[in-house]
Amino acid sequence: MTRNGIGIRTAQVRSERLIGQIHVYDGAGKGKSQAALGVVLRSIGLGINTPSNSNRVLLLRFLKGPERDYDEDGAIAALQRGFPHLIDQVRTGRAEFFGPEEITAFDRAEAARGWDVAKGAIASGLYSVVVLDEINPVLDLGLLPVDEVVRTLKSKPQELEIIATGRAAPHKLLDIADLHSEMKPQDHPTAKALFIQGIEIYTGAGKGKSTSALGKALQAIGRGINHPGSTRVLIMQWLKGGSGYTEDAAIAALQQSYPEVVDHQRCGRDAIVWRNSRQELDYVEAERGWEIAKIAIASGLYKTIILDELNPTVDLELLPVEPIVQALLRKPRDTEIIITGRCQNQPAYFDLASVHSEVYCHKHYANQGVELKRGVDY
Repeated sequence: MTRNGIGIRTAQVRSERLIGQIHVYDGAGKGKSQAALGVVLRSIGLGINTPSNSNRVLLLRFLKGPERDYDEDGAIAALQRGFPHLIDQVRTGRAEFFGPEEITAFDRAEAARGWDVAKGAIASGLYSVVVLDEINPVLDLGLLPVDEVVRTLKSKPQELEIIATGRAAPHKLLDIADLHSEMKPQDHPTAKALFIQGIEIYTGAGKGKSTSALGKALQAIGRGINHPGSTRVLIMQWLKGGSGYTEDAAIAALQQSYPEVVDHQRCGRDAIVWRNSRQELDYVEAERGWEIAKIAIASGLYKTIILDELNPTVDLELLPVEPIVQALLRKPRDTEIIITGRCQNQPAYFDLASVHSEVYCHKHYANQGVELKRGVDY
């Protein structure tokens, strides 16, 4: 059978890999640290019902000192309160941007401190995932020796996943990466001319689109937990009607702990949908999802709405474009909309995006025949 169009791999039961990979997210576009947060959420979901600490995560944040607040702080604090046995966080660096000519002894000491933590965590066997958030610019600034970092990552335990984020990843790190996604910013003059804010789109062939959206949702959940009643989040997912997605468990646990903050809906069949394999149920499920999303957008009840895999749903012609354009034009000003998924033809609502990251796939282990992994990929 010839497969035409866009297909989303589902979470049906299948073999999965045991060997951990080295992931690198870089580029000037938005979504890199968010992608790391999304993996954290999935990893926690996998570990909730596991009696051991085999799915524990370390989130090591370089260049993000505690003197400054970041969007992800509230989400991480909430996760640590809810799942203290599954997540550790370490922050290093000063809380301000600086260039190569402004490096101080403190910056070098903080980078070295963070790297000491990283080396210990990698060697310990305590973690299934180690996130090195913003290590790429640390290496680019020369705050850590690239050769030593590369040597340590190459000798990591087989099962450990390493995620490195930030702009300007050095070539030596990219050479050993199993996955390299580059976030490239795209400009939309229409959005600027109409002063449209609060619409973000993540598309492209690289890994990190839905994962970034999950990270964005976590950030919004964190804000809502710290300011009850002011922030509510809807995660609406198309083409993902099956079970087995590890983020489900974590989201369900967050809903139980914070029922006033987060709602989560899925629609679609538990099957990959291609243009020449569409069924009537695919249209019905796509429309059902859009009815939920449309009402949520118009209501103003949600401050953050994730429309996950809406792009391929439209690309498969399961939904018309114009109603989506109109709903986005009429959204409340303080409602954020995040839209994800690859597509062959950009629909008209892309012109309304105030933030648009095209995720380019430079490397992906799946293209080398490596299976996907629960708690990391889905």
